[in-house]
Amino acid sequence: MRNFTGTAIVALTSVAAMVLAIGVLNAANDPPPPWAYGFAGPATAAPPAAGRGAAPAAPADESKKSLPGSTGSFTLAQIRDAFGPADWYPGDHPPMPEVVAHGKRPDVRACSLCHYPNGKGRPENAGVSGLPYSYFMQTMADFKNDARKSADSRKANTNVMIAIAKGMTDEETQAAAKYFSSMKWTPWIKVVEANTVPKTRIAGGMFLKLEGGETEPIGQRIIEAPDDAEHTEALRDPHSGFTAYVPVGSLKKGEALATTGGGGKTTQCAVCHGADLKGLGPVPGIAGRSPSYTARQLYDMQQGTRKGVWSDLMKPVVANLTNDDILALAAYTASRVP
Repeated sequence: MRNFTGTAIVALTSVAAMVLAIGVLNAANDPPPPWAYGFAGPATAAPPAAGRGAAPAAPADESKKSLPGSTGSFTLAQIRDAFGPADWYPGDHPPMPEVVAHGKRPDVRACSLCHYPNGKGRPENAGVSGLPYSYFMQTMADFKNDARKSADSRKANTNVMIAIAKGMTDEETQAAAKYFSSMKWTPWIKVVEANTVPKTRIAGGMFLKLEGGETEPIGQRIIEAPDDAEHTEALRDPHSGFTAYVPVGSLKKGEALATTGGGGKTTQCAVCHGADLKGLGPVPGIAGRSPSYTARQLYDMQQGTRKGVWSDLMKPVVANLTNDDILALAAYTASRVP
């Protein structure tokens, strides 16, 4: 009887280990979730059919644009100037260092172009305000040392960020880190569970709602879209927020994974990121951040395309996660208000 019991325990342990190994293998084999990287379909999808020729370029719009509550007015060219983009609300933030406001030719675009002067960023890049100084510095070092790349090779702005990091001096990186870490993170993303979502088009890695109000099933995606497409896409309005549509039930599933570890599948987020997910010491806050950004970082770390000190610590945390788990965690953390 004793031998039988011992044999049974060994057998059950072996089965459990096999099931865990299969789970890890399945998670590792999940392809990149296209929605997290700003694409409508996977990289293997056939390219759209060629048209009959490019439409003639529209004449440049040189009219001055304005925004509510701003005393500034800028042309579209000024708004999109990579080496001195429009600062709509100078009173929102401390004085910008030169590298944040203007960058440095030829490769260092102004930080404020993509991440905005207030550091809130957009789904296709990252919100950087409120990040700990040391974490910001390590992240830039990882980009500079080729330790951070995208698991989806189509995501071109990751390569742009690598070039920017390589082109910045230590003093410029320190100035940017000090600037963005001095501002608190305040969420501007509303998370809504839904079975259907507005139909969208992709523009520069961002989902924009189509006119007409048509909808489609959400499927296993998060659709993070600006509340006002023109204000965000054309005018780069740092006051215009986003709505992240997530599948029904994903918040509850994400909460279970984040707060209990999902029965050993992962580690409770609070262990490193703090009880309220606002961050703990040099570990960044994850509450209220872009779910698209969070999802692709979890996937990149799992696949090993994002390396570095902090990523190595996260590697065992994300090893067993499927894409559905990543979606649920991203949805839940985005819904939390720090």
